Amino acid sequence: MNDSTSQVATAQADQLAATGTALDLIGVNKIYQTDRIETIALSDINVSIAAGEFVSIMGPSGSGKSTLLNILGLLDAPSEGQVMIGDRDVAKLGERECARLRNRTIGFIFQTFQLIADLDVLDNVQLPLLYRKISPRQRREMAEIALDRVGLDSRRHHFPGQLSGGQQQRVAVARAIVGTPDILLADEPTGNLDSRMGDEIMDLLEEYNREAGITVVMVTHDQRLAERTQRILRLFDGRQVH
Repeated sequence: MNDSTSQVATAQADQLAATGTALDLIGVNKIYQTDRIETIALSDINVSIAAGEFVSIMGPSGSGKSTLLNILGLLDAPSEGQVMIGDRDVAKLGERECARLRNRTIGFIFQTFQLIADLDVLDNVQLPLLYRKISPRQRREMAEIALDRVGLDSRRHHFPGQLSGGQQQRVAVARAIVGTPDILLADEPTGNLDSRMGDEIMDLLEEYNREAGITVVMVTHDQRLAERTQRILRLFDGRQVH
């Protein structure tokens, strides 16, 4: 890719990041192949998620939930089909531009928190901002605001090992929202928490969805939490269940 093409693609990625428009999967298949076996992880998935919607994904283990979330988050590519943000097929973006779009548009929350043990809370939250042209002072201010929103500003200099599981997940939520994403993807965000802590995390997700208009897509095994979302997408053996 030459410089002028790269600049155009980067501008396109910036434009997509600014739209706040829908996510669409059209005819998506995902096949993992080895020398001996072919595994179909997803088959003919057609999903449209409106901007500002809160959707949960449910299904038994091995049904393709995390694979679907990874494709929605541009962490993986489909074997066939289209992944759209707004009216643009992100498959037409180069790897660099796709990474740029992911960093500016999508926040991720994981079941296992994925915090770096040797970094304090403030530095963990700042991590997604390191890939943007933002001054250290601005990164710190943005991280402090995100921590304040999840009620952990006073813990900014603690390390992950000094926090409870619920507090660690709140830090992970702060890290996911620090860059003001349009889309928040959560993979079993309450899976390692007790019901009370799980409800607190769910309250936060609902708040961001309702007040900031962030599109939220959450994988969960908890029917009770799924029923708090606007729509449930069910998978079984890599297929949508209607």
